[in-house]
Amino acid sequence: MNALRWGLCLICIYNPLAWSADLAKELKAFAPYLGTWEASFRVSADAPAVQDVSRWERALNGTAIRTLHSINNGDYGGESLIFWDKQKQSLVFYYFTTAGFYTSGRIEVINDSEFAAYEQVVGNQDGITQVKSTSRFKAGQFSVATEYFKQGKWTSPQTRVYKPSHQTVVFK
Repeated sequence: MNALRWGLCLICIYNPLAWSADLAKELKAFAPYLGTWEASFRVSADAPAVQDVSRWERALNGTAIRTLHSINNGDYGGESLIFWDKQKQSLVFYYFTTAGFYTSGRIEVINDSEFAAYEQVVGNQDGITQVKSTSRFKAGQFSVATEYFKQGKWTSPQTRVYKPSHQTVVFK
């Protein structure tokens, strides 16, 4: 009997179907984003370029997406979890930063290659209280257009293009 039990355990451990890499159906739109990405951009014309490295991965047995990102080798970074909230019947997320603030929000999937995120910001020292962004996946890369509600008004959209990367996310 013990041999049978051990045999079943080994089958479960080494059977790839037992460790399914599927995502929950509500998260399928994020499948193309899984992997590591990087974008280089300028915050202002007179500032040096900024490098953002972002890693998207399946989490919690496929019921969530975990993202990690770092700017300029760990000068700033953050981590988020995206998941389906059954009670709200909506995709929601929480984002925590190395700068000591966090956001929470909801995501609307627009189509198979595009989604919009709406965030409430808590504790940002620059006066940002809301963020809205639209992400579009096309031809093996994605763009993110982001607007910030800062000191009572929305900023102009800032667009960044993320391409596949072999860099790693760095936290100091």
